Amino acid sequence: MENIEQYINEKRMVQLLTALVEIPSPYFQEKEIMDFVYHWLLSNGLPAEYHLYHEEKITDFQGANVIGRLKGNRRGTKILLNGHLDTVQICEGWNRNPLAAQVEGDRLYGLGALDMKSGAAAILLAVDAFQKLVKDFSGEVIYTFVSDEEGPFGLGTDALIVDEKVSDADVAIVPEPSSGFCKVPFPSLCLGARGGWNYTVEVQGKSAHAANPEQGINAVVEASKIILELEKASLGIDEKLGKGSICILSLNGGGAACSVADSASFTVFRHVVRGEDQEYIKKEFEDAVRRANIYGTARMSFRDAPHEKNAGFDPYIVPVEHLYTKKILESIRNTTGLSGNIQYFSSIGDFNYIATRLKIPTFVFGPSGENYHGPDEYVSIDSAVTTAKVIFNFLLQTLTDC
Repeated sequence: MENIEQYINEKRMVQLLTALVEIPSPYFQEKEIMDFVYHWLLSNGLPAEYHLYHEEKITDFQGANVIGRLKGNRRGTKILLNGHLDTVQICEGWNRNPLAAQVEGDRLYGLGALDMKSGAAAILLAVDAFQKLVKDFSGEVIYTFVSDEEGPFGLGTDALIVDEKVSDADVAIVPEPSSGFCKVPFPSLCLGARGGWNYTVEVQGKSAHAANPEQGINAVVEASKIILELEKASLGIDEKLGKGSICILSLNGGGAACSVADSASFTVFRHVVRGEDQEYIKKEFEDAVRRANIYGTARMSFRDAPHEKNAGFDPYIVPVEHLYTKKILESIRNTTGLSGNIQYFSSIGDFNYIATRLKIPTFVFGPSGENYHGPDEYVSIDSAVTTAKVIFNFLLQTLTDC
Protein backbone atom coordinates (compact mmCIF):
# COMPACT_ATOMS: atom_id res chain seq x y z
CA MET A 1 0.00 0.00 0.00
CA GLU A 2 1.54 3.28 -1.19
CA ASN A 3 0.87 5.44 1.87
CA ILE A 4 2.05 3.02 4.53
CA GLU A 5 5.46 4.73 4.79
CA GLN A 6 3.69 7.86 5.98
CA TYR A 7 2.64 6.09 9.17
CA ILE A 8 5.19 3.30 9.62
CA ASN A 9 8.71 4.61 9.23
CA GLU A 10 11.99 4.89 11.09
CA LYS A 11 11.39 8.44 12.32
CA ARG A 12 8.04 7.61 13.93
CA MET A 13 9.39 4.38 15.42
CA VAL A 14 12.39 6.09 16.99
CA GLN A 15 10.26 8.95 18.31
CA LEU A 16 7.65 6.64 19.84
CA LEU A 17 10.09 4.05 21.15
CA THR A 18 12.26 6.74 22.71
CA ALA A 19 9.26 8.06 24.61
CA LEU A 20 8.36 4.56 25.82
CA VAL A 21 11.91 3.67 26.91
CA GLU A 22 12.33 6.92 28.83
CA ILE A 23 9.27 6.24 30.98
CA PRO A 24 10.37 3.97 33.87
CA SER A 25 7.98 1.02 34.01
CA PRO A 26 9.27 -1.90 36.08
CA TYR A 27 6.48 -4.36 36.76
CA PHE A 28 3.99 -3.17 39.38
CA GLN A 29 4.95 0.45 38.46
CA GLU A 30 3.30 0.93 35.08
CA LYS A 31 0.79 3.75 35.66
CA GLU A 32 2.78 6.46 33.85
CA ILE A 33 3.43 4.40 30.74
CA MET A 34 -0.18 3.20 30.61
CA ASP A 35 -1.31 6.83 30.69
CA PHE A 36 1.11 7.68 27.88
CA VAL A 37 -0.16 4.88 25.61
CA TYR A 38 -3.80 5.66 26.44
CA HIS A 39 -3.36 9.31 25.41
CA TRP A 40 -1.23 8.41 22.37
CA LEU A 41 -4.06 6.24 21.07
CA LEU A 42 -6.69 8.91 21.66
CA SER A 43 -4.54 11.63 20.09
CA ASN A 44 -4.27 9.51 16.95
CA GLY A 45 -8.00 8.94 16.74
CA LEU A 46 -7.91 5.37 18.04
CA PRO A 47 -10.42 3.98 20.56
CA ALA A 48 -8.87 3.35 23.98
CA GLU A 49 -10.00 2.54 27.49
CA TYR A 50 -8.44 1.47 30.75
CA HIS A 51 -9.02 -2.01 32.09
CA LEU A 52 -8.48 -1.98 35.85
CA TYR A 53 -7.93 -5.08 37.95
CA HIS A 54 -7.04 -5.98 41.53
CA GLU A 55 -5.19 -9.15 42.52
CA GLU A 56 -6.04 -9.57 46.20
CA LYS A 57 -4.78 -13.01 47.23
CA ILE A 58 -0.99 -12.87 46.74
CA THR A 59 0.24 -9.42 45.68
CA ASP A 60 -2.61 -7.03 46.53
CA PHE A 61 -1.66 -5.31 43.28
CA GLN A 62 -4.06 -2.88 41.65
CA GLY A 63 -3.06 -2.75 38.01
CA ALA A 64 -4.22 -1.37 34.70
CA ASN A 65 -4.18 -2.38 31.06
CA VAL A 66 -5.05 -0.26 28.04
CA ILE A 67 -7.28 -1.84 25.42
CA GLY A 68 -9.08 -0.81 22.25
CA ARG A 69 -10.96 -2.20 19.28
CA LEU A 70 -11.25 -1.27 15.63
CA LYS A 71 -14.49 -2.76 14.37
CA GLY A 72 -15.13 -3.55 10.72
CA ASN A 73 -18.40 -3.10 8.93
CA ARG A 74 -19.15 -6.80 8.66
CA ARG A 75 -18.44 -10.00 10.56
CA GLY A 76 -15.04 -11.60 10.26
CA THR A 77 -11.86 -12.63 12.01
CA LYS A 78 -11.04 -10.96 15.33
CA ILE A 79 -7.30 -10.42 15.65
CA LEU A 80 -5.71 -9.86 19.05
CA LEU A 81 -2.48 -7.84 19.23
CA ASN A 82 -0.97 -8.10 22.70
CA GLY A 83 2.10 -6.37 24.13
CA HIS A 84 3.43 -5.69 27.61
CA LEU A 85 4.67 -2.26 28.68
CA ASP A 86 6.51 -3.27 31.85
CA THR A 87 10.19 -4.11 32.18
CA VAL A 88 12.45 -5.89 34.61
CA GLN A 89 14.35 -3.85 37.19
CA ILE A 90 17.55 -2.09 36.11
CA CYS A 91 20.46 -4.50 36.47
CA GLU A 92 24.15 -3.83 37.07
CA GLY A 93 26.64 -3.36 34.25
CA TRP A 94 25.04 -0.75 32.01
CA ASN A 95 27.50 1.40 30.03
CA ARG A 96 24.70 3.81 29.12
CA ASN A 97 21.82 5.40 30.95
CA PRO A 98 19.16 2.64 30.70
CA LEU A 99 16.37 5.23 30.83
CA ALA A 100 17.78 7.53 28.16
CA ALA A 101 17.17 6.01 24.75
CA GLN A 102 20.35 6.21 22.69
CA VAL A 103 20.52 5.62 18.93
CA GLU A 104 23.73 4.28 17.43
CA GLY A 105 23.34 3.34 13.78
CA ASP A 106 20.50 0.83 13.53
CA ARG A 107 20.49 0.21 17.29
CA LEU A 108 18.32 1.88 19.89
CA TYR A 109 19.61 1.22 23.40
CA GLY A 110 17.55 1.36 26.58
CA LEU A 111 15.81 -0.74 29.20
CA GLY A 112 12.92 -2.56 27.55
CA ALA A 113 13.92 -1.45 24.06
CA LEU A 114 13.92 -5.06 22.89
CA ASP A 115 11.71 -6.67 25.55
CA MET A 116 9.26 -5.45 24.51
CA LYS A 117 8.62 -1.76 24.07
CA SER A 118 9.64 -1.99 20.41
CA GLY A 119 6.98 -4.68 19.94
CA ALA A 120 4.40 -2.47 21.65
CA ALA A 121 5.44 0.44 19.42
CA ALA A 122 5.04 -1.82 16.39
CA ILE A 123 1.45 -2.58 17.41
CA LEU A 124 0.71 1.11 17.89
CA LEU A 125 2.10 2.12 14.49
CA ALA A 126 0.45 -0.81 12.69
CA VAL A 127 -2.98 -0.11 14.20
CA ASP A 128 -2.64 3.61 13.54
CA ALA A 129 -1.78 2.98 9.89
CA PHE A 130 -4.62 0.48 9.52
CA GLN A 131 -7.33 2.78 10.86
CA LYS A 132 -6.13 5.66 8.65
CA LEU A 133 -5.61 3.71 5.43
CA VAL A 134 -8.29 1.00 5.56
CA LYS A 135 -11.93 2.04 5.75
CA ASP A 136 -13.65 -1.12 4.52
CA PHE A 137 -12.79 -4.30 6.40
CA SER A 138 -14.38 -7.24 8.17
CA GLY A 139 -13.91 -8.49 11.71
CA GLU A 140 -12.06 -6.58 14.43
CA VAL A 141 -8.61 -5.57 15.54
CA ILE A 142 -8.27 -5.92 19.32
CA TYR A 143 -5.15 -4.24 20.74
CA THR A 144 -4.11 -4.69 24.35
CA PHE A 145 -1.20 -3.15 26.26
CA VAL A 146 -0.71 -4.95 29.53
CA SER A 147 1.08 -4.68 32.85
CA ASP A 148 3.04 -7.22 34.91
CA GLU A 149 4.18 -9.59 32.18
CA GLU A 150 7.65 -9.58 33.74
CA GLY A 151 6.22 -10.14 37.22
CA PRO A 152 5.42 -13.42 38.89
CA PHE A 153 1.99 -14.20 37.43
CA GLY A 154 1.44 -12.22 34.22
CA LEU A 155 -1.39 -10.44 35.96
CA GLY A 156 -2.28 -8.02 33.16
CA THR A 157 -3.04 -10.56 30.46
CA ASP A 158 -4.43 -12.94 33.07
CA ALA A 159 -6.97 -10.26 34.06
CA LEU A 160 -7.94 -9.68 30.42
CA ILE A 161 -8.77 -13.37 30.14
CA VAL A 162 -10.50 -13.69 33.52
CA ASP A 163 -12.63 -10.60 32.84
CA GLU A 164 -13.42 -11.90 29.32
CA LYS A 165 -12.11 -8.78 27.60
CA VAL A 166 -10.56 -10.80 24.76
CA SER A 167 -12.50 -14.05 24.90
CA ASP A 168 -13.87 -13.55 21.38
CA ALA A 169 -10.46 -13.35 19.66
CA ASP A 170 -9.76 -15.84 16.85
CA VAL A 171 -6.00 -15.42 16.45
CA ALA A 172 -3.25 -13.52 18.25
CA ILE A 173 0.11 -11.93 17.52
CA VAL A 174 2.46 -11.12 20.40
CA PRO A 175 5.47 -9.13 19.09
CA GLU A 176 7.96 -10.31 21.69
CA PRO A 177 11.52 -10.33 20.27
CA SER A 178 11.37 -13.69 18.50
CA SER A 179 14.57 -13.14 16.53
CA GLY A 180 16.37 -11.63 19.50
CA PHE A 181 15.34 -14.38 21.89
CA CYS A 182 15.92 -17.29 19.52
CA LYS A 183 19.26 -15.88 18.30
CA VAL A 184 18.36 -16.34 14.66
CA PRO A 185 18.24 -13.84 11.79
CA PHE A 186 15.19 -11.63 11.39
CA PRO A 187 12.44 -12.37 10.41
CA SER A 188 11.74 -15.20 12.84
CA LEU A 189 8.27 -16.58 13.58
CA CYS A 190 7.68 -18.65 16.72
CA LEU A 191 4.90 -21.21 16.38
CA GLY A 192 4.77 -22.13 20.03
CA ALA A 193 6.59 -22.08 23.34
CA ARG A 194 7.63 -24.25 26.21
CA GLY A 195 5.68 -23.93 29.44
CA GLY A 196 6.91 -23.67 33.01
CA TRP A 197 6.19 -24.37 36.68
CA ASN A 198 7.79 -23.06 39.85
CA TYR A 199 8.01 -25.28 42.92
CA THR A 200 9.74 -25.39 46.30
CA VAL A 201 11.18 -28.40 48.10
CA GLU A 202 11.40 -28.45 51.89
CA VAL A 203 13.80 -30.91 53.50
CA GLN A 204 13.69 -31.86 57.17
CA GLY A 205 16.76 -33.28 58.90
CA LYS A 206 17.85 -33.63 62.51
CA SER A 207 19.91 -31.19 64.55
CA ALA A 208 23.09 -32.22 66.37
CA HIS A 209 26.26 -30.53 67.55
CA ALA A 210 28.60 -29.62 64.71
CA ALA A 211 31.36 -31.51 66.52
CA ASN A 212 29.33 -34.70 66.07
CA PRO A 213 27.62 -34.29 62.69
CA GLU A 214 27.13 -38.06 62.40
CA GLN A 215 24.56 -37.82 65.18
CA GLY A 216 22.32 -35.58 63.10
CA ILE A 217 20.86 -35.45 59.60
CA ASN A 218 22.15 -32.44 57.69
CA ALA A 219 19.18 -31.06 55.73
CA VAL A 220 21.44 -28.95 53.49
CA VAL A 221 23.39 -32.04 52.46
CA GLU A 222 20.18 -34.00 51.92
CA ALA A 223 18.74 -31.19 49.81
CA SER A 224 21.95 -31.14 47.76
CA LYS A 225 21.61 -34.85 47.08
CA ILE A 226 18.11 -34.32 45.72
CA ILE A 227 19.29 -31.40 43.56
CA LEU A 228 22.03 -33.55 42.04
CA GLU A 229 19.50 -36.26 41.21
CA LEU A 230 17.09 -33.74 39.70
CA GLU A 231 19.92 -32.56 37.46
CA LYS A 232 20.17 -36.15 36.18
CA ALA A 233 16.43 -36.48 35.45
CA SER A 234 15.43 -37.78 32.03
CA LEU A 235 13.61 -34.78 30.61
CA GLY A 236 10.88 -34.98 28.04
CA ILE A 237 11.73 -34.30 24.40
CA ASP A 238 9.24 -32.69 22.03
CA GLU A 239 9.70 -32.79 18.26
CA LYS A 240 8.89 -29.07 18.03
CA LEU A 241 9.66 -27.55 21.43
CA GLY A 242 12.85 -29.47 22.11
CA LYS A 243 13.72 -30.56 25.62
CA GLY A 244 12.47 -29.47 29.02
CA SER A 245 14.90 -28.00 31.55
CA ILE A 246 15.43 -27.77 35.29
CA CYS A 247 16.91 -24.67 36.92
CA ILE A 248 17.62 -24.47 40.66
CA LEU A 249 16.80 -20.90 41.62
CA SER A 250 17.87 -20.90 45.27
CA LEU A 251 19.08 -23.08 48.15
CA ASN A 252 18.55 -22.04 51.75
CA GLY A 253 19.13 -23.79 55.04
CA GLY A 254 20.81 -23.78 58.38
CA GLY A 255 20.36 -24.40 62.05
CA ALA A 256 21.55 -22.93 65.31
CA ALA A 257 25.15 -21.81 65.75
CA CYS A 258 27.60 -24.71 65.56
CA SER A 259 24.76 -27.12 64.84
CA VAL A 260 23.82 -29.50 62.05
CA ALA A 261 21.20 -27.89 59.80
CA ASP A 262 17.85 -29.43 60.59
CA SER A 263 15.96 -27.76 57.72
CA ALA A 264 16.63 -26.62 54.20
CA SER A 265 14.69 -25.63 51.13
CA PHE A 266 15.33 -25.00 47.47
CA THR A 267 13.29 -23.56 44.64
CA VAL A 268 13.10 -24.91 41.11
CA PHE A 269 11.88 -23.51 37.84
CA ARG A 270 10.93 -26.32 35.52
CA HIS A 271 10.49 -25.47 31.86
CA VAL A 272 8.26 -28.11 30.30
CA VAL A 273 7.30 -29.40 26.88
CA ARG A 274 4.09 -31.09 25.82
CA GLY A 275 3.39 -34.14 27.98
CA GLU A 276 5.12 -32.70 31.04
CA ASP A 277 2.46 -31.47 33.45
CA GLN A 278 2.22 -31.10 37.23
CA GLU A 279 1.78 -34.84 37.76
CA TYR A 280 4.83 -35.52 35.59
CA ILE A 281 6.88 -33.04 37.65
CA LYS A 282 5.69 -34.59 40.94
CA LYS A 283 6.77 -38.05 39.82
CA GLU A 284 10.09 -36.66 38.59
CA PHE A 285 10.69 -35.20 42.06
CA GLU A 286 9.66 -38.40 43.84
CA ASP A 287 11.99 -40.43 41.64
CA ALA A 288 14.86 -38.05 42.41
CA VAL A 289 14.23 -38.36 46.16
CA ARG A 290 14.20 -42.13 45.89
CA ARG A 291 17.49 -42.19 43.97
CA ALA A 292 19.05 -39.73 46.43
CA ASN A 293 18.42 -42.23 49.25
CA ILE A 294 18.16 -39.44 51.83
CA TYR A 295 17.86 -39.97 55.57
CA GLY A 296 15.62 -36.99 56.20
CA THR A 297 12.25 -36.22 54.66
CA ALA A 298 11.40 -34.03 51.66
CA ARG A 299 8.20 -32.65 50.24
CA MET A 300 7.53 -30.41 47.28
CA SER A 301 4.82 -27.82 46.68
CA PHE A 302 3.99 -25.72 43.66
CA ARG A 303 3.99 -22.01 44.33
CA ASP A 304 0.83 -20.46 45.63
CA ALA A 305 -0.99 -18.51 42.95
CA PRO A 306 -3.87 -16.06 42.66
CA HIS A 307 -5.97 -18.82 41.08
CA GLU A 308 -5.60 -22.21 39.46
CA LYS A 309 -5.31 -20.94 35.89
CA ASN A 310 -2.24 -18.78 36.50
CA ALA A 311 -0.35 -21.18 38.76
CA GLY A 312 1.86 -22.13 35.82
CA PHE A 313 2.27 -21.89 32.06
CA ASP A 314 1.29 -24.69 29.70
CA PRO A 315 3.29 -25.33 26.52
CA TYR A 316 1.70 -25.06 23.08
CA ILE A 317 2.34 -25.14 19.35
CA VAL A 318 0.54 -23.82 16.28
CA PRO A 319 0.62 -26.24 13.34
CA VAL A 320 2.72 -25.16 10.37
CA GLU A 321 -0.18 -26.03 8.08
CA HIS A 322 -2.72 -23.86 9.99
CA LEU A 323 -4.52 -21.26 7.85
CA TYR A 324 -3.30 -18.37 10.00
CA THR A 325 0.27 -19.70 9.96
CA LYS A 326 0.16 -19.57 6.18
CA LYS A 327 -1.26 -16.05 6.32
CA ILE A 328 1.40 -14.64 8.64
CA LEU A 329 4.18 -16.32 6.67
CA GLU A 330 2.68 -14.72 3.56
CA SER A 331 2.71 -11.33 5.30
CA ILE A 332 6.36 -11.80 6.26
CA ARG A 333 7.25 -12.60 2.66
CA ASN A 334 5.14 -9.75 1.29
CA THR A 335 6.91 -7.29 3.57
CA THR A 336 10.49 -8.56 3.63
CA GLY A 337 10.86 -10.71 0.53
CA LEU A 338 12.13 -13.45 2.86
CA SER A 339 10.71 -16.67 4.24
CA GLY A 340 9.95 -16.55 7.93
CA ASN A 341 12.50 -18.45 10.01
CA ILE A 342 10.24 -20.82 11.97
CA GLN A 343 11.28 -21.31 15.60
CA TYR A 344 9.75 -22.20 18.97
CA PHE A 345 10.13 -19.96 22.04
CA SER A 346 12.14 -21.67 24.76
CA SER A 347 10.66 -19.71 27.65
CA ILE A 348 7.29 -18.53 28.91
CA GLY A 349 5.20 -15.40 28.50
CA ASP A 350 1.71 -14.02 28.09
CA PHE A 351 1.52 -15.89 24.79
CA ASN A 352 1.19 -19.15 26.79
CA TYR A 353 -1.93 -17.83 28.54
CA ILE A 354 -3.43 -16.60 25.30
CA ALA A 355 -2.79 -19.79 23.36
CA THR A 356 -3.76 -22.34 26.02
CA ARG A 357 -6.55 -20.55 27.85
CA LEU A 358 -8.24 -18.82 24.89
CA LYS A 359 -7.38 -21.83 22.72
CA ILE A 360 -6.47 -19.77 19.68
CA PRO A 361 -3.42 -19.84 17.38
CA THR A 362 -0.90 -17.47 18.95
CA PHE A 363 2.16 -16.26 17.06
CA VAL A 364 5.26 -14.70 18.57
CA PHE A 365 6.81 -12.40 15.99
CA GLY A 366 9.01 -9.45 16.80
CA PRO A 367 12.27 -7.58 16.33
CA SER A 368 15.90 -8.57 16.61
CA GLY A 369 18.43 -7.24 19.10
CA GLU A 370 20.37 -8.35 22.13
CA ASN A 371 20.73 -8.21 25.91
CA TYR A 372 17.08 -8.48 27.00
CA HIS A 373 17.03 -8.64 30.82
CA GLY A 374 20.68 -7.55 30.74
CA PRO A 375 22.90 -4.47 30.50
CA ASP A 376 23.02 -2.43 27.29
CA GLU A 377 19.80 -3.90 25.90
CA TYR A 378 19.13 -2.77 22.35
CA VAL A 379 16.77 -3.36 19.44
CA SER A 380 17.40 -3.17 15.72
CA ILE A 381 15.35 -0.17 14.60
CA ASP A 382 14.87 -1.54 11.09
CA SER A 383 13.53 -4.84 12.42
CA ALA A 384 11.10 -2.96 14.71
CA VAL A 385 9.78 -0.94 11.76
CA THR A 386 9.49 -4.08 9.67
CA THR A 387 7.63 -5.84 12.50
CA ALA A 388 5.02 -3.09 12.39
CA LYS A 389 4.72 -3.47 8.61
CA VAL A 390 4.28 -7.25 8.87
CA ILE A 391 1.52 -6.81 11.47
CA PHE A 392 -0.16 -4.23 9.21
CA ASN A 393 0.07 -6.61 6.24
CA PHE A 394 -1.42 -9.45 8.28
CA LEU A 395 -4.36 -7.23 9.21
CA LEU A 396 -4.75 -6.26 5.58
CA GLN A 397 -4.53 -9.84 4.24
CA THR A 398 -6.87 -11.26 6.89
CA LEU A 399 -9.52 -8.56 7.19
CA THR A 400 -9.79 -7.19 3.64
CA ASP A 401 -9.96 -8.48 0.08
CA CYS A 402 -6.54 -6.98 -0.75
